[in-house]
Order: sequence, then C-alpha cells, then structure tokens
Amino acid sequence: MARILIVEDDEDVRALIGHKLRRAGHDVTEAGDGEEGLASAKAGAPDLMVLDWMMPKLTGIEVCAQIRAETALSQPRILLLTAKSQDSDIALAMATGADAYLIKPFRANDLLDRVTALLENR
Repeated sequence: MARILIVEDDEDVRALIGHKLRRAGHDVTEAGDGEEGLASAKAGAPDLMVLDWMMPKLTGIEVCAQIRAETALSQPRILLLTAKSQDSDIALAMATGADAYLIKPFRANDLLDRVTALLENR
C-alpha cells in the first residue's frame, strides 16, 4: 500500500481522486492548497503526490520545485494533474521535476494507470 498525497483545491475533484485511490488500496492524505500540501509532504513522506497546478497560496509547480529542491525529503513521485495542456506547460512541469502529467478532464482509469506506473518505477 502506497502513501499518496493529493493536493487539489477543488473539493469535488479531490474527493473523486481520493475515493478512487483508496478503493485501489492506497493510504491517501489530502490537502486543499499548495502550502498545506507542502507541509503535509514534509510531515508525512508520501510515496507519490498528485498535484493540481492552479491552486491558491502555492501552485503545483511551486510545490514541485520546492519538493525537488529539499534534499532532506524523501523524493516522492509527482503526478501533475491540470487543465493546462500546452506543450510549453508540459515541458515546464517536467523541467521542474514532475514525473508525469495528466490533463483535466481525465478518466479515472487513466489516473489509476498513471499512479500504478509511477509507483512501480520508484
């Protein structure tokens, strides 16, 4: 069972992701903004983070950059989940340290497949 941190400001999307990941057998923690997500990552050492890009306080890109810069942290796999779909957005996310990128709206099965692949390649 993997420890997964969902950082998403939309409560409905966060609840959907959490439900799907819990049903798949994962230990899920949730945060509603970037600052809360960063604090949770530092406190809980997740195996994987699902980050929304556009959030209050800190964006998903900012959280990703801070996680990657924090050498004292165990380095979780990071899936950026966002409505931003330009090639330049994807390139920025990957350059910042994201391991995978999924565009909203997304299919739940695609999310589960991506999470499984990321966890298998830790």
